[in-house]
Amino acid sequence: MSGSHQAREVLKVLFLCLLWYIISSSNNVIGKMLLNEFPYPMTVTMVQLTSITVYSGPFFNLWGIRRFAAFSWNYYFKIIVPLALGKFFTSVFSHVSIWKVPVSYAHTVKATMPFFTVILSRIILREKQTCGVYVALVPIISGVAVATVTELSFDMLGLVSALVATMGFSLQNIFSKKVLHDTGVHHLRLLHILGRLAFFMFLPVWLLLDFRQLLQQPSLFSNGDYRVVALLFTDGVLNWLQNIVAFSVLSLVTPLTYAVASASKRIVVIAVSLFILGNPVTLTNVCGMLLAIFGVLMYNKAKYDAREQQKHQLILPYSSQPSRKSKAGFNGSLSNGYYKSSALIDRNGLQFV
Repeated sequence: MSGSHQAREVLKVLFLCLLWYIISSSNNVIGKMLLNEFPYPMTVTMVQLTSITVYSGPFFNLWGIRRFAAFSWNYYFKIIVPLALGKFFTSVFSHVSIWKVPVSYAHTVKATMPFFTVILSRIILREKQTCGVYVALVPIISGVAVATVTELSFDMLGLVSALVATMGFSLQNIFSKKVLHDTGVHHLRLLHILGRLAFFMFLPVWLLLDFRQLLQQPSLFSNGDYRVVALLFTDGVLNWLQNIVAFSVLSLVTPLTYAVASASKRIVVIAVSLFILGNPVTLTNVCGMLLAIFGVLMYNKAKYDAREQQKHQLILPYSSQPSRKSKAGFNGSLSNGYYKSSALIDRNGLQFV
């Protein structure tokens, strides 16, 4: 029975990963098509935030996701509001990068996320890494550098926007994990909270900037051509679904498995975008992309080894006290001490220091 249950879990994860890859690839291709015809990254971001705000509430309630989210006002303004700000600006810069450079190159640049994560974790959390983690950053940086030098459609604004978006995503990951650890809020509910807050915070900014420009260009929506509207709607729905599926995969697998699945997803997105959008690439350019992805896989393996070593160190104090073995409840203490520490690291994927 347990074997059958395990097989079903594996099939469930494989199905969700396949769905994740399909949705993410479609979202990036449609996003590129949209921005080519509709060069308003802020409006695209606002549509995605609207999708999160409108769809998440009813669907999450239907799925029985708990509403409890207890934040003190100090914590709300100190952590939650900056996270919402980061979500908006990161999304805008990400759309600018996809607008200005090919999807394949934008995702290659985003492979530098481990580099930013290591640097920012060291500065913010005082978290030290193993030698293997630092070594893994070399092929990532080298691969992105090769891809940049050989990119036929290079654009400086696109490169800078992709790097800023990647750093923003790294900061979001660090502080989102902190919120999940500090408050126990459900990860999907946190997505809803941040998306809704970002939407209402930047609605006046959007009305003042993009909306005024759109009113001056009615030709975008005239003559019965609603292609842009259809692309906007589809992009918003796909982005929302991508977040849901990604969080679902994360809740079912270990951090290492999720990281490998995420790196594989990036490969699929690059391949699909090259095939469908047909942007020209050279063999050296492709080699640079593959080198960067290989570095990401090395980084994930090094992080996993570091976590396993920390787990072993957490068990060591118990095993070094054999004199307590005869006391009642020793095995329970050993078991509780180990599993509690293991759950903390595995669930959040961070070493809290």
